[in-house]
Amino acid sequence: MQRANNTDSSQLQAVGPETNEVQDHNKLVLTPEQRSRLAKRSGAGIVRVLMAQAVMAIVVILISWMVAGGNAALSALLGAAAYLIPNALFAMRLLLNLFSGKAATVQAFFVGELFKLGSALGILALVVWSDTGWLVWPALLFGLLGVLKGYVLLLVAGKLP
Repeated sequence: MQRANNTDSSQLQAVGPETNEVQDHNKLVLTPEQRSRLAKRSGAGIVRVLMAQAVMAIVVILISWMVAGGNAALSALLGAAAYLIPNALFAMRLLLNLFSGKAATVQAFFVGELFKLGSALGILALVVWSDTGWLVWPALLFGLLGVLKGYVLLLVAGKLP
């Protein structure tokens, strides 16, 4: 029994330095060229998703206009803008941080997401509050969902980042 305890403690001592050594080897170190290529590729993916959302917004607005007229098109525009504008601002912030070389943090990402969702809810609340009877709810929701699902265009085209 005592021998087993000695073996366990010697194994613990042997494992201790190895784990510190392994942790040091698990650090990923990128060259400036690799960082630049990664930033360019990430930036292109962000812009591609944003452009797909804008295309979906235009498609949804045109469909709403053809099916139900001008008020529906305006309602679809407001629904699309409620998510596209905050998302574009968040994407700009990500791109600025990406190309300035600042390290990304999880906290900054979640604060940005919170801002984006809060802004979208604020825009929708403003639209509902200022409604004077011309708002077409199905078109507003169609515009919102169209932008939210803009990545489907990239999925269909095989260009999802």
